[in-house]
Amino acid sequence: MRIGELAERTGTPRRMLRYYEEQGLLVPDRSPNGYRDYCERSVDRVLQIRGLLDAGLPTRIIRQVLPCLKQPRSIRVSDATPETIATLERELDRMTRRIECLVRSRDAISDYVDAVRRDRDPAAPGEPGEPGEPVPPATAGEALTVSV
Repeated sequence: MRIGELAERTGTPRRMLRYYEEQGLLVPDRSPNGYRDYCERSVDRVLQIRGLLDAGLPTRIIRQVLPCLKQPRSIRVSDATPETIATLERELDRMTRRIECLVRSRDAISDYVDAVRRDRDPAAPGEPGEPGEPVPPATAGEALTVSV
């Protein structure tokens, strides 16, 4: 199949498919006229790549993991080397730290929005206290303290 059909079947832009090829994640055959020719297995491969990217893995690690993925439409690493497992454990730790940071950021922004709303409408429900008592808005530096 040509790149347009693969793009349509996977919901992946052609430009992204070319990027996967540049990164060594996807290897199409070439027809005599030079057009990319993808086999049916490429659909599953692209979906696996997208799933791993969505999980936060960088392409350099995906390149290591892809040879271990045997079943279409699933992300199961079998026959992984100890180095690959160690790399995945490091990525898992990195993702966990990132999630914790995002949760803290979300909570800080939520607190800031709540404070701004209470300042604009003192009768709005919010923190425990006297209804109608204005709450001073937090400064951006106070409300958006984010640590990594």
